[in-house]
Amino acid sequence: MVPKTPSAAGRTFDRRLVLTAALTGLAASACGARQAGRALVVPVTATPAPPTPPPNPLDKGLLVGFCGAPGSPALGRMTGDLAAASRELRQRIRAFPAGRPVTPVVELIATTVHRSPGEDGMYRSRCGEETVRDYLDAARALNGLLLLNIQPGRADFLPEVRAYERWLTEPDVGVALDPEWAVEPGVVPGKKFGRTTGDELDGVARYLGDLAEAHRLPAKVMVYHQVASSVVRDEELLLAHAGVAPVKVVDGIGSAAAKKATWKTLMRTRPEHVRPGFKLFFDEDTRRGAALMTPADVLALSPVPAYVVYE
Repeated sequence: MVPKTPSAAGRTFDRRLVLTAALTGLAASACGARQAGRALVVPVTATPAPPTPPPNPLDKGLLVGFCGAPGSPALGRMTGDLAAASRELRQRIRAFPAGRPVTPVVELIATTVHRSPGEDGMYRSRCGEETVRDYLDAARALNGLLLLNIQPGRADFLPEVRAYERWLTEPDVGVALDPEWAVEPGVVPGKKFGRTTGDELDGVARYLGDLAEAHRLPAKVMVYHQVASSVVRDEELLLAHAGVAPVKVVDGIGSAAAKKATWKTLMRTRPEHVRPGFKLFFDEDTRRGAALMTPADVLALSPVPAYVVYE
């Protein structure tokens, strides 16, 4: 985050350290079994094909989503009973002003960071095929999109995204990259913010664009989250690619005033072809009696967010 005071920065990173500790407990969950650096090859029963989505739901409408992972409420509401979480998401969507089409989003934390290295030393694990299918089924029941969130640890983003290629050839699956958890060799996730570059993001975008072309898919939504200026460097190197709809989500935490300050700072480096997005935290944003920003508050931001995600 880009806080207004040093104490705010400390509170933000304290929250991230607590979150990292919570992530350690995912080792026994469906997304927590540590894997070697390769895609899982579990036989999968095909998920029923969805109705063909529009070429790009961001062109005319708004994305609104919940994030989460199995067995980890600390990571968001989309956990446990996915049908109940989906009902809550629908209710949240109804609070947004009428007149702008809304596409629901299920953001699954598919590659999860850990504080221990695992067998391959990458400090991350990948979801099993059954978990991805369950979350895709939930997204399709909402007539929405599934985004596979990547917290890569010491791995690079592109190999982690490629590990889910079987799912990314589906018309309603995209990715959400979380570079604060992309740490350099020698760094343990949670000790300090990770980072990425526009060039690395561009490599993922090129790959997604090639997939969309090869499989005749609608534009792939490619989100990248940003909590602080240091987390994404040389952002201008992320270029526009046919078949890709990039979105920059600002992950600022705190009061409405603090979140707006972070928004203003991080929007300055957003490439023109990248749509803006905004994240709300049910718990962290409402500490000390603060009110969660309303849909009207969020849509009053400039530029107007194209994706609003709740954690």
